[in-house]
Amino acid sequence: MDDRPSPLSPESWPFSLEWLPQTAHMVGGAVRDALLGRRAEYLDLDFVLPSDAIKTAREIATYYKAGFVVLDADRNIARVVFKQGTADFAQQEGASLETDLNRRDFTVNAIAYNPHNGELIDPLQGYTDLRAGVIRMVSPKNLQDDPLRLLRGYRQAAQLGFVIDATTQATIRQLSPLLGEVSAERVLAELRYLLRTPKGTPWLIAACEDGLLSNWFNLGDVSKLVAVDSAAGLLGESWPQLQVELLRSLRDTINTCLLGIAKLVILLPPTPEEAQNQMSRLTYSNAEIRAVTNAIAYLPKLQAVATSEMPLREQYFFFQNVGAVFPAVAVLAVASGTLVDAIAPLINRYLDPEDLVAHPTHLVNGTDLIKALNIPPSPQVGQLLTAIALARIEGKISTATEALEFAAQLVERQ
Repeated sequence: MDDRPSPLSPESWPFSLEWLPQTAHMVGGAVRDALLGRRAEYLDLDFVLPSDAIKTAREIATYYKAGFVVLDADRNIARVVFKQGTADFAQQEGASLETDLNRRDFTVNAIAYNPHNGELIDPLQGYTDLRAGVIRMVSPKNLQDDPLRLLRGYRQAAQLGFVIDATTQATIRQLSPLLGEVSAERVLAELRYLLRTPKGTPWLIAACEDGLLSNWFNLGDVSKLVAVDSAAGLLGESWPQLQVELLRSLRDTINTCLLGIAKLVILLPPTPEEAQNQMSRLTYSNAEIRAVTNAIAYLPKLQAVATSEMPLREQYFFFQNVGAVFPAVAVLAVASGTLVDAIAPLINRYLDPEDLVAHPTHLVNGTDLIKALNIPPSPQVGQLLTAIALARIEGKISTATEALEFAAQLVERQ
């Protein structure tokens, strides 16, 4: 049982309740999650104030020596960044709190809480929908006003394990073309969650089928996303470390894991060049684009192992080229019908940090070769290092001295 204090409790906040006026209310996801008993290591608090929202935020940030940023000067929204979380302060929209709540996206996010007296304000029966596990729109106009809310409903359904009310989903289908008007960066933030976890897959498929992603992807058979999750689970049973790597965030990315990369391959065109163009339009990072294009480029080589064994030298170059994306490629191969037993030896190599084929270490470096062989810095040095690595995995050499002698013989022949 999670014994951390509820976000509704001011004792859990990084600032004192005394800074908030009696008419201030906590709103949005923090209230929803607290009522569901959900806890997070990093607090994400939202407050609505009838006036002086930015002024209050600035004073709190100054007193606690916290970060401060104005998020929206026109709508009077500011954020205070503490070590243990963030607190957003927004000016109430409309003449009353109820008017403000009626402008929100879904009923479960339109519940307010007064931390001074413990009162819940729930004019739209959001708590009833919370208990029923239903995502229900406040109004079609609210979704239309910010079309990102269309996709956010699917992300929140996945995140909370809820269903989307039938009328709401029908409205989302009708309004789906509007998502094309939203900036790629905002769409991507919602997509990343749906891609990185198996519980996001049914809602990602639903988003595709309901037309939400047609402006961003040339969609094929999205049911293959289920096969990717199944393959990841199957491989994870035999190689738990592989599953850990599939769910770990990729270096130089924001919340993108290798399982998400594998699913992106399903959604994108089948050639590296076309995939790169589409990902660039979606503002994916260079690291994410490299991972996807690598997976597309080297998947056929891994699939070919099912019919013919990959020679040792070819394995060396395969691992050098595919790098850390290998787990995603392995999942895609199994999802496409490649037998696990066929690629098991390569998985074992990849997961063994001492394996010289998948993770070669150098007996000598470029400087050693330049000094010992009296050759200038040139592409020849790199070619010699590759030849030495190959000779080592083939058992022809095993020491630095043998490596230098081997390289000298190659230079002499050349």
